[in-house]
Amino acid sequence: MAQAMLKPSLQGEVEANVEIKAPATKLFQLLAVTPQDVSKATPDNVQGCRVQGGEMGRVGTLITWNYVLDGKPQVGTERIEEVDPKKNMIKMRMIEGDLMKEFKSFVITMQVTPKQGGSGGVAKLNMAYEKIDENVTGPENILQMGVKMFKDMDEMLLSKE
Repeated sequence: MAQAMLKPSLQGEVEANVEIKAPATKLFQLLAVTPQDVSKATPDNVQGCRVQGGEMGRVGTLITWNYVLDGKPQVGTERIEEVDPKKNMIKMRMIEGDLMKEFKSFVITMQVTPKQGGSGGVAKLNMAYEKIDENVTGPENILQMGVKMFKDMDEMLLSKE
């Protein structure tokens, strides 16, 4: 009798939704137009970023991030692949850096949806990835860092109102 071997999938997706109290458009602007301010909101996670080429909020722009993951300093460069201000959405692909030692592909989509009939909304973080091999763990730790960043950014934006 033949037995099928299940091979673990190298591709996957993780996602989280975070309730925010700040206006959805302000959080989107922070992410898409002024990401250099993200480090002010969440200095434990992000030490800084710089535009390597292009213009913030535009497709094709390269952004290099200095961040801390699991207590270790990391660097990564992302390319903006899609921006939709009407949907408060930005999609970025990691193209080089520490994450690329474990992942062949890593795409982050962030979308902020306003709450109907009130302030605040929901910030959605989606990470689609392909691991280099089955020994690499999924990016749940990166997702948790992203959730904390959204909460920190929300807090900073609320303190400015």
